[in-house]
Amino acid sequence: MIKKALHILLLFIIFIDFISCQKEIKVKKINKSAIVDSTITAFEKNLLKNQIDSVFKKYNFNGSVAVFKDSVELYRKSQGYSDFKNKIKIDNNTIFAIGSVSKQFTATLILLQMEQGKLSVNDKVSKYLHEFQNKDYENITIHQLLNHTSGLNTLGGKLMFKSGSDFFYSNDGFNSLGRIVEKVSGKSYDENILELFRKIGMKHSSTGTSFKGKNFAGAYLGNKNVYEKIQNMPERLGNKEIGVPAGGILSTIDDIHTWNTALYGGKILNPETLWKFESKSAERHHPVFGKMGYGYGIMTNIGKPNLYFHSGYIKGSPSLNIYYPYTKTSVIILSNIADEEKEKNLIFKPHMEIKEIADAIENSMVQMKN
Repeated sequence: MIKKALHILLLFIIFIDFISCQKEIKVKKINKSAIVDSTITAFEKNLLKNQIDSVFKKYNFNGSVAVFKDSVELYRKSQGYSDFKNKIKIDNNTIFAIGSVSKQFTATLILLQMEQGKLSVNDKVSKYLHEFQNKDYENITIHQLLNHTSGLNTLGGKLMFKSGSDFFYSNDGFNSLGRIVEKVSGKSYDENILELFRKIGMKHSSTGTSFKGKNFAGAYLGNKNVYEKIQNMPERLGNKEIGVPAGGILSTIDDIHTWNTALYGGKILNPETLWKFESKSAERHHPVFGKMGYGYGIMTNIGKPNLYFHSGYIKGSPSLNIYYPYTKTSVIILSNIADEEKEKNLIFKPHMEIKEIADAIENSMVQMKN
């Protein structure tokens, strides 16, 4: 379906090119580039609507999805409830828990401290945290915590492997990074991240431990007919089982779009630092999305298209944030209910299918422009 539609679009572009060449002698030259760009945008909007709407319908998806190409909104849809008991509908102002999508914010805070000369990613963590001042942990570096190659699983437990030799995803590693930020900055993690949010205009984002507003989407297990609300949300995100630096950020569709635009547009980190953040320095076998590269709190695609992304999951709240640098396109998927009786790859099935749609369109856009 997508391939057929893209083939029709390509034929139209060739037609516009032919017409503009024919008329060039007789009349003022047609702005072919503007016509093509406008046509592609309209085409993408229609294709995304048809394809993603079908995913909403297929899974009765409860949440929000949006696609932006730079500042242009290509698609947006919200469906379902942020509060099931009181039947409060999800809208553009709904605030979701984003789980491990939070890790890229923590990585950025570390890199901002690096730019200020307060640390190096090659420093040993034991320089900053006494919990790492023992024989097993003493050689773990900040770099290894950032890309999950430290061997750490649970803080205080035995290492999974020799530091730097393999990959093992560790929330405790990222919570340790949060403590390093606090140590070198002299301010709490919440103070650091809220200051960053204010700086780039993320007006509706906070942490589970600092949230004092409204419009928060409660998290639920089950389905729309039989559900259980997760208690003590969002405060519980600050518990050691989760931890704010690893998975405790709250945000909205528009704020995450603002984040992607600022981060990948070079408005937060210096170019060489952003390169370090994005670059694949480890390899991960994700239980849902398969084999991929891992940078600093961000995953990278192996193969085409080029993209940066991260999924997030805390009980009841599956999320996915994708950025395609070639077209400056963001795809953001936020939800607040999950049926944990199903396997995690089934919980993320709508997210996976939307990503496949976006990947196919991105590949085609790259081919058209090359």
